[in-house]
Amino acid sequence: MTQPNGNPNDLNIQDLAVLRGVIELATERGTFKAQELAAVGTVYNKLDGFLQEVQKQAEAAKEGQEAAQTTPEQTTEEVAEATTEE
Repeated sequence: MTQPNGNPNDLNIQDLAVLRGVIELATERGTFKAQELAAVGTVYNKLDGFLQEVQKQAEAAKEGQEAAQTTPEQTTEEVAEATTEE
């Protein structure tokens, strides 16, 4: 994967998600020695927790944007209804 602009060594969320997948696959295949499992598990748990938090924040931001876009329409509809009721 080459990035046309910016530092090719920059990490992004997609890179971290791929790394999580690599750890999962390597663990399933028995790549790590027993004495390495605790360290791998600790890093995996941190990475997984971070990615879950990022996903929650992204979903909250998306919901906030959707709410901001629908609020004016709802307000307009409410005003129209109130006007027709009078």
